[in-house]
Amino acid sequence: MPNIDIRTTQNVTIEYELAPLRDRFFAFFIDLLIYMVASYILWIFVAFFVADAITDWGLRFIALAVFAGLFVYHLLSDIIGNGQSLGKRALNIKVVRLDGLEPGMGEYLTRSVFLMLDFSFSAGVLAAILIGSTYKSQRLGDIAANTTVIKVKSQLAFRLHDILKINTLDNYEPKYPAVRQMNEADMLLLKNLLSRYQVWQNAAHAEAIRNASLHICQQLDIEVPKGNQIEFLKTLIRDYIVLTR
Repeated sequence: MPNIDIRTTQNVTIEYELAPLRDRFFAFFIDLLIYMVASYILWIFVAFFVADAITDWGLRFIALAVFAGLFVYHLLSDIIGNGQSLGKRALNIKVVRLDGLEPGMGEYLTRSVFLMLDFSFSAGVLAAILIGSTYKSQRLGDIAANTTVIKVKSQLAFRLHDILKINTLDNYEPKYPAVRQMNEADMLLLKNLLSRYQVWQNAAHAEAIRNASLHICQQLDIEVPKGNQIEFLKTLIRDYIVLTR
């Protein structure tokens, strides 16, 4: 799958893998199934108490409410799940903004409103065409909200939320101040090294991680870490972000 670079407000570029069309549609249908089951249970409950009092207009209103409720569910589940509805969480995908900020109410509302065009009125065909053909895999709702959907990687990857929480020295204390001696090219090299290890976790990349850690410790005159060297390199990158921004 293609990747996308998102530059955060701290001027840090993070590479993400775009969620494939298959995963996005499976996530949508999982959400749809959950909503349909919940609606059916609610309908049984209502019918049990007021079935005799429901008129034809009442049935039409209920049908409209069920249809509109899907978009309410879509909106609330993304807000509560911080960009991950139950379906998206099951498929390990997440909504993000392209400008590096966290999506808010406005973005989630826009995506939910355009869901009617993307999926309901076109039976998903329009969304499939746009997601499959646009450079950033965006449906209409994503284009309007300046968002896209990415794959959530393992814990080795930096999450956008983790980077955004690091603002100043007031809420983060660097562990390796000597990292100031390094430059942005060094940090990009470490980031790419971690990304490659995440994709290809073999002996060669593990050795590259160890060699990089040893070389940096010698360069910065710090003790070689005895624990997780992946975490050591990630900490160096965090420290560099805080100390140089």
